[in-house]
Amino acid sequence: MALDIDKKQHNAFADLILPLPIPKLLTYGVPPAASPMLGSRVIVPLGTRKIVTGVVAHMHNHPPNYPTKDILEILDTTPILSATQLAFFTWMADYYLCTLGEVLKAALPAGLRLSSQSRLQLSPTADLTRIVCSDAEQQVIELLQKHASLSYTALAKAIDRKHIPGVMKRLLAQKVVLLFEEVQEKYKPKKELRIRLAPPFVADMSQRQGLFHQLERSPKQLDILLKYISLTAQAPTLAVPKKELLGTTGSTAALRSLLKQGVFLEEEVIVPRISPVQTTPLPTDTLSAAQQTALDALYQAFKTHDTVLLHGVTGSGKTALYVRLIQDTLKQGGQVIYLLPEIGLATQMVSRLTKVLGHQLAVYHAKYASNERVEIWHSLLAGTCSLVVGVRAALLLPFHNLQLIIVDEEHAPSYKQTDTAPRYHARDAALMLAKHHKARVLLGSATPSLEVYYYAQIGKYGLVKLTERFGKAALPVVHLANLAAEHHKKPLYGEFTTRLLEAMRAALSRQEQVIVFQNRRGYAAYVLCIDCHWVPRCTQCAISLTYHQSARRLVCHYCGYRMCVPPECPVCGARRLKNVGFGTEKLEETLQQCFPDKYVKRMDADTTRHKQGYAQLLTALEQGHVDMLVGTQMITKGLDFARVALVGVLDIDRLLYFPDFRAHERCFQLVTQVGGRAGRREKQGQVIIQTQHPQHPVLDAIVHHDYEQMYRRELTERATFWYPPYVRLIKVTLQHVDQAVVTAGAQELAHQLRSRWEERVLGPQAPCVARVKSRYRMDIWVKIPKQATSDRVGAKKWLQEVTYRLLRQQAYRQLSVIFDVDPA
Repeated sequence: MALDIDKKQHNAFADLILPLPIPKLLTYGVPPAASPMLGSRVIVPLGTRKIVTGVVAHMHNHPPNYPTKDILEILDTTPILSATQLAFFTWMADYYLCTLGEVLKAALPAGLRLSSQSRLQLSPTADLTRIVCSDAEQQVIELLQKHASLSYTALAKAIDRKHIPGVMKRLLAQKVVLLFEEVQEKYKPKKELRIRLAPPFVADMSQRQGLFHQLERSPKQLDILLKYISLTAQAPTLAVPKKELLGTTGSTAALRSLLKQGVFLEEEVIVPRISPVQTTPLPTDTLSAAQQTALDALYQAFKTHDTVLLHGVTGSGKTALYVRLIQDTLKQGGQVIYLLPEIGLATQMVSRLTKVLGHQLAVYHAKYASNERVEIWHSLLAGTCSLVVGVRAALLLPFHNLQLIIVDEEHAPSYKQTDTAPRYHARDAALMLAKHHKARVLLGSATPSLEVYYYAQIGKYGLVKLTERFGKAALPVVHLANLAAEHHKKPLYGEFTTRLLEAMRAALSRQEQVIVFQNRRGYAAYVLCIDCHWVPRCTQCAISLTYHQSARRLVCHYCGYRMCVPPECPVCGARRLKNVGFGTEKLEETLQQCFPDKYVKRMDADTTRHKQGYAQLLTALEQGHVDMLVGTQMITKGLDFARVALVGVLDIDRLLYFPDFRAHERCFQLVTQVGGRAGRREKQGQVIIQTQHPQHPVLDAIVHHDYEQMYRRELTERATFWYPPYVRLIKVTLQHVDQAVVTAGAQELAHQLRSRWEERVLGPQAPCVARVKSRYRMDIWVKIPKQATSDRVGAKKWLQEVTYRLLRQQAYRQLSVIFDVDPA
């Protein structure tokens, strides 16, 4: 495939988005016979040898000021991105200060992005009789004579891996071999072998009767025929999956014989990876009087506002209102996105939606394989999918008639993308996506984010409240267990106060379930040498290693570095190493020791890594096979279990005093949400919070279920110190392997920013973890006043320009800069 720069004149050009962090669109020539459409994928060369997939963003006839290369191939006969999607992606890139390519990479499933790999083939002009080569080179030539081409991987299997680079270099220099790029489509449809009865035996009953007599002496073949007929009783021409026909006892040899005789025909068909949901709707649950009032208020609010906040206490039945709104939207032919903050919630929510809705729905999140996500993408393009339940990435799918977006638990920090660009917030992006589609947005939460509640209070959003729990359920009673006072009386049992242990025993004796919340996974926070106070630290990050007993390893939760626990201190040689702090793993062990006859399970990132991890745990809890569940914040959101009567909250003070302006708000939200899992039926639940500071005003608000108290207090502080919702925040993070370089660069950038924003620039300051993956970090926080949109856009562009001017200086060219708009 030739990749030389094209010198021909073109009449048409295409500006392409490449899934790479390139600031501008690249222009390619359109061959005369080609006619790519906006939003379609094309294959183009990049550089001297690389091949990438691009998406057409613009078509025009204006040549750029550089020689263009040709589009090599058009992949799509119909666009995979709509004009609305492209406009939304452009907004995301502009607002979150990233490139369009980074947005495209986040949006497209890997199966829709083509990959290329280098391959070798013999040159047709090479005279092998005159070549003097080594044994390894001769071996490669002989392999290429047998095969049309070979990949690097295939060569590595044939000869010693360390010799490959030298061998390839010499053969290329002598023009014995040619190096080319082979483009491969990653997505592969799922295929299934199916068995069908041959037409003569379907149409002619007498022939079928004769077949029965013929097979009487071959009982295994007869069994397969009888099973086929039973499976196709309603549709004799139906093709049956081969696996289903054979089952666990069917004879493969017998089926093979029937195929050979022409009794059956075998065919390969493409089947969807997404299992269809049931097609018969179940009756919708009856709404309570409070729910019906709230539903009527929602319809009324949507007449005057495109965005409405549903502020309903935990267990008030917000999901039932979501279902009614979804049903109405689907009846009108519209599409719906139902956003959830955690993958774990998708399992239970899909189960509930499936029981009520008879429509085809799709679940979209990272635990699904790439091919499954590609099929969801295609089903939306084809218009066969109307409801998508998923996490934040679901917003990037190709909708054509989107009418409603529901953002459940809108306050959850996990709606914010933090690791890679685009660092978008799903809630805010949903509002803009709805504008592009002229759709409505429903934000739901028992503990709304302070910014959203503020906008609802000033009338920017509609506001509907649901203040009572569904049925006869009451909000749980919240007690504070004073750790300081108990320490004076007697030592704790492990990490539990006497009050919490006694409440656990009482709940378990009544056959009720218990949830214990600790927002730290692992066994111990760190390991400490008692003699010299040495603490094992990550070699790449400025953080201590967390001890995971199940893996018997010390683990860095930032870069994944692991090491074994040393038998003795490497500094002083002492063998007195002590575990300090506790995580969910330690709590699970302690509870199992304390209640040996009870079944204790743990829900955190370690126990739910595989695709079905959440589903299995939730099913076990729902069916009563789990007595006590220990978990991190993934257990705090939206889960509904009838038998949970007690929730214990540990290590609350670490949340209260975390160095973040949102610490108090987040603490209130987390504890209120996890406490809301208790007593969701007739019997009132109980929440016990262990704390060293029972007089703290945030804890007082939690005890009294008083969101307004927390909101007013936090809003006053935000107004005093200029934090959201009164300003917009942008965090600028600079990274470099040399601490001196990143410090000097951050100081220079902060100085430039203060020339415009003065005291509204905070820093530079090293974050809590000042080095991650061997790169030192410095943060600068910029508070941008909430002006007109044009002013904010201008401020962001100026911020980018100042930063790029810094990066053009010789001393700072190796700095990397990350913009985080509206950091969580």
